[in-house]
Amino acid sequence: MAKFRLILLRHGEGAWNKENRFCSWVDQKLSSDGVKEAQTCGRHLKALGFEFDLVFTSILSRSIQTAWYVLEQMGQEWVPTEASWRLNERHYGALIGLNRAEMALNHGEEQVKRWRRSYDVTPPPITESHPYYHEIYNDRRYKHCDVPLEKLPKAESLKEVLDRLLPYWNGRIAPEVKRGKTVLISAHGNSTRALLKHLESLQVSRHTIKWQWTTS
Repeated sequence: MAKFRLILLRHGEGAWNKENRFCSWVDQKLSSDGVKEAQTCGRHLKALGFEFDLVFTSILSRSIQTAWYVLEQMGQEWVPTEASWRLNERHYGALIGLNRAEMALNHGEEQVKRWRRSYDVTPPPITESHPYYHEIYNDRRYKHCDVPLEKLPKAESLKEVLDRLLPYWNGRIAPEVKRGKTVLISAHGNSTRALLKHLESLQVSRHTIKWQWTTS
């Protein structure tokens, strides 16, 4: 039975996590607690004996910083790291920046739950009048993606997150894992959730493959 090692890590706390707001593609740094969380995770992974060959992150700072602090605690700062927008958090469209409690009051708990937890329901798209539209789409990092700026999403369901993630997984990450590399993915709640859903379906359909992972 083939055995592969893949570690999926959700970034540490950011300021908007504490404020219960939809952060999505707005670039937030880690809070002081988020830094401590990442450092604790690094020490835990070191104690478990993990030695990474490659690290993949999104292009959002909280994901990148988390990888930095993890690797620093492990004494593995030298490990090659690669960033891609395809590992970004789910794009919450017009909901970006809003407080979840306020959303529930304005739209109802059930509607917010559908937007957040359903697999194929997409929230309203972000438009140019949105207060964070230009901050996101004028950011230089999005001029270096493998698709034109106008093709980047304006809102996503979890299914659409998986759809944009899979080409990067299949073309870049999975081949390294299959070569026997121990890989860390430092990403976001929804991008790791979407990938884990895909991996679990592989595990069910391909009995000769066993994935060993740690999620956090």
